[in-house]
Amino acid sequence: MTTPKPDLSKLRINRSRSPTPSPGRALRVPLILAGLAVVFVAIVVVVMRGRSGIEVEVGRVEVVGGAAGSAGITANGYVVARTRASVSSRISGRLAMLSVEEGSQVRRGQILARLENADYVAAVAQATADSLRAEAALLEAQASRDQLQRDLVRAQDLFDRNLESARAVEDLQAQLAGADARIGVQTAQIHAAIASIALAKANLDNTFIRAPFDGTVLRKDAEVGEVVAPVATGGGLTRGAVVTMANLKTLEVEVDVNEAYIAQIRSDQQTRIILDAYPALRFEGTVRQIVPTADRQRATVQVKVAILERDDRILPEMGARVEFLTPANVATDAPSRILVPAKAVRADANATIVWVVRDGVVSRAVIDAGPVSGDQREVRSGLSGGERVILEPPASLKEGDKVSVITH
Repeated sequence: MTTPKPDLSKLRINRSRSPTPSPGRALRVPLILAGLAVVFVAIVVVVMRGRSGIEVEVGRVEVVGGAAGSAGITANGYVVARTRASVSSRISGRLAMLSVEEGSQVRRGQILARLENADYVAAVAQATADSLRAEAALLEAQASRDQLQRDLVRAQDLFDRNLESARAVEDLQAQLAGADARIGVQTAQIHAAIASIALAKANLDNTFIRAPFDGTVLRKDAEVGEVVAPVATGGGLTRGAVVTMANLKTLEVEVDVNEAYIAQIRSDQQTRIILDAYPALRFEGTVRQIVPTADRQRATVQVKVAILERDDRILPEMGARVEFLTPANVATDAPSRILVPAKAVRADANATIVWVVRDGVVSRAVIDAGPVSGDQREVRSGLSGGERVILEPPASLKEGDKVSVITH
């Protein structure tokens, strides 16, 4: 029996009905789109904030007074002390005592340090004992001579009366001459003992290192226990100096002036001195000396400028710039002041600060603020003029933050 074949021509696909989506899938699609939108908005906000930063209002630091730009020749150099010394000992020895520190004020002749000196003390005692023995021997010789003189007088009297022989008189005369010779020897020994005492005392005094002039100790070059000597030998085992000191009342500035301009500089010419450490300050000076030789390699001449204003902030070896003034601008020269908007100054812990804006980035500047005049405040140090500072800076401001300056 033959099985009939199925008729596949009657099979059809119904395309009129669309599949019904599941409820979960229909809900997830809008949520994903909403999340992507939130992320996109956040990225845009962050990027825009990074580009623009915090909006702030700024003011400018001003320099008022002075005669900026009126100077002719300008030269750079360093502050030095005319009276300066590396104080060392006159003899070699181990340092037993150091009585000063950096910054100590000392007077001429004051003891700064002492070497171990027990052997020198003993030498003084020995020389003194030798001198005493020589003096005792001299007294004994003098007493012996006096006795011989009396014996000679008696013997001569007896000889004149023919009661004593001439030989006895001659013996006494010889003994008297010998006594006089011994007195001479003892006197010489006393002088030698006195000289020995003086030498021993001088050596003992040399163990004390004293200040050669009134001044300030700048640096300690040796410590207790180290060996010091007039000339350092033995590498790092021996120190050539104990302290370095200077008279800070003799501070001046040494600058190198190009030899092409040296003809425009004269003795006693007025100058303006600006220290690298305090660029906002100006100190008056005058040309003290033009060194009568030039540096062949550098084509410069050294000029020494006396500082007319004594200030405790001026220290040796500070960098300085000297402006040589002409008669025309000396008359118009006046002290300059740095002024900052008072609204920009803030107290931060133990410091007074302002926030300076450079290329859209803020940095914290510590200042020495002076009195307030109107809406301005004087700045003694920390700013040089021309900076832009944030007015009423927000408390959340941090070093390195980006800001956007509000313009009016």
